Amino acid sequence: MTSSQIHCTIDLHGSGRQSGHLMIPYSHNLAGWANLMVPIVSLANGSGPTALVMAGNHGDEYPGQVAILRLCRELQAEQVSGRIILIPCLTVPASRAMTRLSPLDGKNFNRCFPGRNDGTVSEMLAHYLSTVLFPIADIVIDIHTGGRSMDFVPCAHMHLVPDLEQRHRMIRGTEAWHSELAFLYADIAGSGLLPVEAERQGKTVITTEMGGGEVVHPSVHRRTQSGLKNVLRHFGVLQGRARTREELGIPPVRWVQALHRDDYRFAPESGLFESLVDLGSDVEAGQTVGSIHFLERPEREPEPIVAGSAGVLIGVRGPSVVLQGDCVACIAHDVDPAMLR
Repeated sequence: MTSSQIHCTIDLHGSGRQSGHLMIPYSHNLAGWANLMVPIVSLANGSGPTALVMAGNHGDEYPGQVAILRLCRELQAEQVSGRIILIPCLTVPASRAMTRLSPLDGKNFNRCFPGRNDGTVSEMLAHYLSTVLFPIADIVIDIHTGGRSMDFVPCAHMHLVPDLEQRHRMIRGTEAWHSELAFLYADIAGSGLLPVEAERQGKTVITTEMGGGEVVHPSVHRRTQSGLKNVLRHFGVLQGRARTREELGIPPVRWVQALHRDDYRFAPESGLFESLVDLGSDVEAGQTVGSIHFLERPEREPEPIVAGSAGVLIGVRGPSVVLQGDCVACIAHDVDPAMLR
């Protein structure tokens, strides 16, 4: 495997608390010698698992970035059993620009894996994660939201990996987030995802969709932060006892899945999207969950967006303006308990 061009300013195998950067070389018009500096914090103490915790995979997804920034300030090495590596934002330029894609290379970072050492900034960072950080991690946590494009019922989610032992670890970790819904999802928009590469390496991978949109409500921040801490306690890397749903007075998790392309509804035409069903509501097969209106044709009836089957509306379009082919709704279905066993 080709060694990385990225320089890490901390000793990833050192003990105690360390703060530094991943230095990614690149050039721009005003600097032939420049580095994109991605913040990284390591807290290591004694023996135990290693958890790699990341957010900002897409720049316009902020609750995870805030949650990890809080941990960077609040946690001390003495609170850790093993090692926690924190990266508050993987795509710093996109976070600043409030965009999903990196303004440096136009890449969707979550389609860049396993990466290329001789590629763009995004591809080099994906290569570094794939070859340096994933191999030393036991648990990989990648905190997402729907960004500006989609709003989701705040939930922890995961792929249905074929290895049953790995699947069991991921199920228990997903449940430890204590979201109302736990979501099994499919990749319908390309390959090269960060979680898939970590899963391929046998890691216990926990991901989320913590809401979406530009406005982040305090309840979403609280759920993101409390869920992340409880997952780290569940795996024993953050000291303290993980709390159960019974202790918190919340009902059992509802496992749902959207594993088929028909579960994801796409705009057949461009226009203005009107959501007709509240997020998180149960819907029936054939029910109209939204409409697309046509600004240039006020006399035309709107185009209905219809649920292909019964389930729960777990995700819905964020912006009102939609282009043909945009995902505007996701319908999830209750999971057969046998799949979880």
